[in-house]
Formats: sequence, C-alpha cells, structure tokens
Amino acid sequence: MTKLQAIIFDLDDTLYSERDYVLSGFQAVADWAAINLGIEAVKGYATLANLYFEGVRNNTFDRWLTLHAIDRSDLVPTLLDVYRQHIPKIEPFPEIVEILKTLAGSYQIGLVSDGYLAVQQRKWTALGLDAFFDAVVFSDSLGRENWKPSTAPFKLVLEQLNILPEFSVYIGDNPRKDFLGARQLGMQTIWFKRAMAEYGTLEPPGANYHPHLIAESLLQVLSSIDRLNL
Repeated sequence: MTKLQAIIFDLDDTLYSERDYVLSGFQAVADWAAINLGIEAVKGYATLANLYFEGVRNNTFDRWLTLHAIDRSDLVPTLLDVYRQHIPKIEPFPEIVEILKTLAGSYQIGLVSDGYLAVQQRKWTALGLDAFFDAVVFSDSLGRENWKPSTAPFKLVLEQLNILPEFSVYIGDNPRKDFLGARQLGMQTIWFKRAMAEYGTLEPPGANYHPHLIAESLLQVLSSIDRLNL
C-alpha cells in the first residue's frame, strides 16, 4: 500500500462549523438592519436564525423582509453584500489545532476550498490556521467553472505540494462534490460526516462520488488516515 505524504482538507464544516459562519453573517445583517431599517437587532437576528434552523436556505432574506413587513426585494442584494463582506466570528473545531500539529510532523498539509474568493479568504484569516498549511487553494481563483467537483483545484494543490495524487488524501464534508474530482485523479478520500454538518445527511449521487472511508469525528479522521497507510 502506498504511504501517504500529504493530507488535504476542505474548509467549511471540515475545519470549523459552517453554521457558526452563517450565524455570524446573520448577526452582521441584523446589526446593519438595526441602523438602516429600524429592525431591532436582537429580533432581527432571532428571525434569521429561526429561518435557518427551520431549513430555509436559498431565499432567507426575502422571507426575512416579509416577516418584518418590509416590501423591498431590492434590498436583498445589499443584505447579501453585508453577509458576504462581514468579518466572520468563527473558530476552528476544538480538536483541529492539535490534530494539525500531529499531522504536520509526518505529512505536508494542504487546503482546497470552494466559495466566493473574498469570502473564503476572510474565513481563512479568521481561523488563524495558515501556519499549519503548506499549500492553500481557493477554487474560485481558477474561475467558477473550476469549483469542485472539477479536478482543477486538486491538480493545483498537488502541484504546489509537489505530490503525486496516489500519495495524498482529501478530507471533506459534501459527498455531492468533494470526492469525485479527487478520485478521478487517483487521490484517497475521507468523508468527515459530522452529525451537525450542513451536508451530513446527504447521500453520494453515484458510485464515483463515494469516499474511500467515512469518519464521524476528527479522531476518526486520524484513525482513517492510519488505515489508509496500512
């Protein structure tokens, strides 16, 4: 069995809880609305959070405005800008720093993350994990068409690490996009299937989308890496 030389992570819901980012953005929107729309900040935030926990995703701000009796759909782009441009208040999962310290002693460490470039860069800065990573690739820097499951961001991170695909493993949370491109290149894959994750209940849409291994905790991620090295 090939020995791994590089461990490559996804960002959202892999190194930190994506829910924390969403709620941080909602707080920024509520604070903005308190000043500009006269919606009391606590109430505005609570309404947004309730919509999120009810499962609302794509039209959150339209529904939020309606619930506050504001008939101004033209405000949605502004609210989206406030959400996306805010400085996020997020932290890594409690175990992740020690895990990265452990892995960094034996492997090169990389990152491949989807999402709007400036948004992902602000998240990355807020997490303060850059010192552990040998290569960081935000797929949006290659163009929207090269977001996962494209192989392009995986090829780039492997080039930056100077590692062949078979000597690497990719760890992500979304079975609909995280593993197809990596597997097509010959990388190993691990699904960090955390119970509270945004995509934790999804199923891979086809055989090629399945990970090689599934881990339900970060400690299981470590043991899965060990299994791939056997």
